[in-house]
Amino acid sequence: MARPGARIDGFELGEVLHEGGMALLFRVTHPDHTLPLLMKVPRLRPGEDPAAIVSFEMEQMILPRLSGPHVPLFVAQAGFEVDPYVVMERIEGPSLSARLRDLPLPPEEVATIGAAVAEALDDLHRQHVVHLDVKPANILFRPDGTAVMADFGLAHHEQLPDLMAEEFRLPYGSAPYMAPEQALGLRSDPRSDLFALGTVLYQLATGELPFGAPQHLRAVKRRQWRDPVPPRRRNPAIPPWLQEIMLRCLEPVADRRYPSAAQLAFALRHPDQVALGPRATKKRRDPPLVVLRRWLRPEPPAPPPRGTAGQVAGAPIFAVALDLSQGGEGLGALLRDQMAKILAGRPEARLACLNVLRGPSTGAEVNPHVRRLVELRHWARPLGLPEARVTFHVLEATDAAEAILDYARANRVDHLVLGARENSMARRLLGSVSGKVAAEAPCNVTVVRRRRLDNAGA
Repeated sequence: MARPGARIDGFELGEVLHEGGMALLFRVTHPDHTLPLLMKVPRLRPGEDPAAIVSFEMEQMILPRLSGPHVPLFVAQAGFEVDPYVVMERIEGPSLSARLRDLPLPPEEVATIGAAVAEALDDLHRQHVVHLDVKPANILFRPDGTAVMADFGLAHHEQLPDLMAEEFRLPYGSAPYMAPEQALGLRSDPRSDLFALGTVLYQLATGELPFGAPQHLRAVKRRQWRDPVPPRRRNPAIPPWLQEIMLRCLEPVADRRYPSAAQLAFALRHPDQVALGPRATKKRRDPPLVVLRRWLRPEPPAPPPRGTAGQVAGAPIFAVALDLSQGGEGLGALLRDQMAKILAGRPEARLACLNVLRGPSTGAEVNPHVRRLVELRHWARPLGLPEARVTFHVLEATDAAEAILDYARANRVDHLVLGARENSMARRLLGSVSGKVAAEAPCNVTVVRRRRLDNAGA
């Protein structure tokens, strides 16, 4: 039996770290493991909620299939034949729940936390998993600030049987954070996690939950038609860009939210690039007639047609690195043509236009940073992209290749496009920016080169 001091399969159980409604969490040690360890044991006493058993089975199926820094490392497990358990890495950093006593948090801190969690969710979604229980207690942080998602008992893995959906007619989840479509039984949309994260951001920024703490499913379903109080009404210190982001996450219809967690993380990291619409300046809840119309004719939820990972793949972040120095006009036109081809048929894709300004913005030139931003906008205008789908970034650095690579890594860029200039002695001796980026980038790279024409060809 699981209790402090007991030994199960070589694991020695320490104190109980947490008693949840479905499981107990023990600190454990093992002579073969130096990693801090945690054992999760389901509640099996007579009269316990049967969902505890099914939830535990889900975690046993899902956790071993996950990898990366945003999930606890799986160590061992045992089935229900004797003493069921799952052993995993114990994340030594705090959970987000520890910050709830300090609310409201400064907007910049809310954005930093949100971007870290969105990055973790993007990693899960790319591994075919929708978490479906995003809340402060399930968000942990490593010492370096990396967010870790815990507790996969309610999660959906699109390549595994969904036991929670098959065995229970009522949806399970944490009511204050549950997306409208999840309350209606849809468990396969990764944008449900973005709704829950929007709820967390609202809570961190205002000190209140956007929809309160409902106790019944009927009250949860009201968020299909009833919008929350605009966060700036509760905390005027919230900037318009953060309200825009939060209310977009809290849209009742998933298609109106951010199409991917990576794009949400991008917005939170680049507040100056957030396109401000009516959400940003909203001061009151929607009027009764609008609410009544939504109540009479609610939009039915529909799963993403491409599945969990397909939804992420259908909303990529593209980046194009442009050399705006004199003589780059021809190559710039080729890059624009290439981006038009890549963007064709990708209505949810986002484009980041990059330029590297070598050295600080000082000297005889007036406002070189601003001038480069204007030139980037001029370059992108023929693409005809709406403001919400294109951003512009001037990176000040002495090493152009490293600046581009750092940007791609930090912003989870899916595809990077850049140009290659004609060969020169310096490039042959020192190596080219495009060559280094192509060799080291964490994503797909397209290098565009102008075709060289000799006199006869011309």
